[in-house]
Amino acid sequence: MAQDKESASIQTALIHSDYVAPSGFESLAQAVHRASTVVFENVAALRSRNWQDKGAYTYGLHGTPTSFTLEARLAEIEGGKYCRLAPSGLAAIAMVNLSLLKSGDDMLIPDNVYNPNRELGNWLASDFGISARYYDPLLGGAIADLIQPNTRLIWAEAPGSISMEMPDIPAICQAAHDKGAVVALDNTWSAGLAFHPFDHGVGISMQALTKYQSGGSDILMGAVVTNDEVLHRRIESAHMRLGLGVSMDDAYFVLRSLPTMKLRFEAHDRNARAVASWLRKRPEIAKVLHPAFPGSPGHDVWKRDFTGAAGLFSVIFDERFSEAETDRFVDSLKLFKIGYSWGGPNSLCVPYRMSNIRNSWTYQGQLVRFNIGLEEPGDLIADVQQALGHM
Repeated sequence: MAQDKESASIQTALIHSDYVAPSGFESLAQAVHRASTVVFENVAALRSRNWQDKGAYTYGLHGTPTSFTLEARLAEIEGGKYCRLAPSGLAAIAMVNLSLLKSGDDMLIPDNVYNPNRELGNWLASDFGISARYYDPLLGGAIADLIQPNTRLIWAEAPGSISMEMPDIPAICQAAHDKGAVVALDNTWSAGLAFHPFDHGVGISMQALTKYQSGGSDILMGAVVTNDEVLHRRIESAHMRLGLGVSMDDAYFVLRSLPTMKLRFEAHDRNARAVASWLRKRPEIAKVLHPAFPGSPGHDVWKRDFTGAAGLFSVIFDERFSEAETDRFVDSLKLFKIGYSWGGPNSLCVPYRMSNIRNSWTYQGQLVRFNIGLEEPGDLIADVQQALGHM
């Protein structure tokens, strides 16, 4: 029999209360449900509950209404059925690798891949007996010649987030399907808005929610989406075994930003094209690497398969400019800040040494990557112009 409320000590009363808030409250904001412990109604419910069943709750690591809601909405955006969250984009990549690969397996990774993905591949190869081989991202259907009987996973990135080369995803997927391999796509650049991966044969889509989904340069999170139940169960098992939880507060912030994501993405796209168009006319710039522009590697693929572009692109400076001079250009920018990532309101600029990133890089000039934010494009162009004067 429950202890009489009036006889309970103050300390116990501070923890146990009979008060229940009235039902019927409704808000436009998603509620934040934080939990490690989930309370069960009785022992039978505890023993019958399956952590993989999203119709109920078992433990905070496996999700609360907040994370379940975010996962469902992210899956809807990309046309998928299943989604799992991870603490970062790299954690999401690791979750995919460790769900599909074991010792003796092989995976193919594009040579222009996000560098932490390369480092992860090299680590799996050196310490876990999983071979990681690198392919030209513009290989298209010819990748079939590289697929071995033990090739289980093929990564693609559309486009490479530094070299901006756009791969032919449908051709890669067809070659993979013919030989029984799964294609996992880093779809962060398009945010799932400008490219629908499952319409083109992709098995798994990975997103760094750090970018456009959060939109504020203040959240680290990743997501893995699929419409294949078998793949989802393997991903979900890896998620559980690795203990990849996310903060429900962070999940709420991403949910809060989703309604404006398409508007922000389109604004980033417009601004980036305006700045890139201006840069194409500058004598200091040998080439603009932007998938939406003719002459950029894979432009025809972008035109065929994509409905928009992100705020991210790179430029190749004329080879007469040294690394020291292009570094001085970046240091001279005022509105553009120096920093990694993209998708936030602030414009960013980073110089890269391509010899550390791409094995077969043909351009001789220095590469600088721009993330165009939500500032007025004319102000950004004026900032670039004054910085060019300091080279």
